Amino acid sequence: MHIALTAVAKGRRDVALPSTTVAFTSGRATLAVAETEQRPTVLGLIASGRMRADRGTVTIDRAEDPRALRRRVALVDAPDVSDPAPNVALAGVVGEELMFAGRLADPLTARRWLDEQGMRPLARTPIADVAPAQRLRVLLELAVLRPGVEGVVLVSPDRHGGDPHEWWALAEEFAGRGFAVLVIAGSAAATALAATPPVSARTTRRLRASGVRVRGLRHPVLRAAEEASR
Repeated sequence: MHIALTAVAKGRRDVALPSTTVAFTSGRATLAVAETEQRPTVLGLIASGRMRADRGTVTIDRAEDPRALRRRVALVDAPDVSDPAPNVALAGVVGEELMFAGRLADPLTARRWLDEQGMRPLARTPIADVAPAQRLRVLLELAVLRPGVEGVVLVSPDRHGGDPHEWWALAEEFAGRGFAVLVIAGSAAATALAATPPVSARTTRRLRASGVRVRGLRHPVLRAAEEASR
């Protein structure tokens, strides 16, 4: 599966999202950089087929098909859109997501699922108090249980704090499992990732967007990815 956003923009004078071009594909993790409180969610909604861009095109396997995009791509942890309520216990979040995946969603099944993930002790913990890496692991694992999901768009994992390398490792893990993965994060997280030795130019891409570009970031991985995406 290959999803391409070409010169997409949203809002009057493109304020909600400046003209943005980015693509993500099965078996790869793509990092997109977007700043401000609203733009990461707007980009995530457009990339997963849940919002129409005012300008530009979004294609899935070279066709404009928003319905297929919504069915095949899960939007994960987008603020005020798909993120769980902060005071809900982790087991409750699991039960709800299992229901969306068409599976048994009773409390016992939710606790058993957490057992499989090694997180049973956190069953009663409000999800807002779960460590970032564990929170994102749970939400990603539950998202890909939904029938037909082949890709995920993870929005603003950096807002939870913690080490950005942890959620980037998760993104690469899910890409290694064959999913198309798009992670949308801020420039500070991108800079932190770029400050370490390159992982793989095959699994790292660069968002090319006017107005949200990380200026001066010339890490060889990101540079190679940017050149490859032209």
